[in-house]
Amino acid sequence: MATVTRTRSDVKREAIICAAKQAFQKYGVAGTSMDRLAEMANVSKRTVYNHFNAKEVIVMHLIKALWQKSMVSIPVQYDNTTPLEDQLSAILLAEIELITGSEYLELARVAFGHFFYHPDRLRDEVEQLTAQETVLHKWLKSARDDGTLTLPDLEYSVKELSSLIKGHCFWPQLMKIEPPISLQGKKKVATQTALLFLSHYRA
Repeated sequence: MATVTRTRSDVKREAIICAAKQAFQKYGVAGTSMDRLAEMANVSKRTVYNHFNAKEVIVMHLIKALWQKSMVSIPVQYDNTTPLEDQLSAILLAEIELITGSEYLELARVAFGHFFYHPDRLRDEVEQLTAQETVLHKWLKSARDDGTLTLPDLEYSVKELSSLIKGHCFWPQLMKIEPPISLQGKKKVATQTALLFLSHYRA
């Protein structure tokens, strides 16, 4: 089995990322400076900037890592012997849990606040984030191929589901218009969204 050798640069980059996670949790993103990150990572400030030219870049890296961990590794696979609504609800609930988490919301506020004035860069970041084939992508594709769902445009269906849940469980919390949603509320959104979607696309 081949051994992966990490360079000094890789080690320092990982130290900066670990320091950022700790600092953001302790001080918040706004309260964390690049100087503080350098001190906590035990590297120079120049080294921090060599790897990440702005704090917002670190924020986007962490958002992508959270997304990868939560949305690509959900332990749900398509099963034509189990009710579709139960399977889809479970996948949607996992995404809701991710996007309503305090860590994700705080990171998202910083990222949107920064990239709002750089729409081209924001579009690039979002495209990279959503380019990954998630469990939802795979589940919908399997259901379509099995003939249980009629999906003329798979990518549109993914965006449709995302928009439905974010209207209840992300944008209001991101803007602090509504308080954090309860677990019961999250489950209700996941279930109702799944039923609404399936009522239209079930074969």
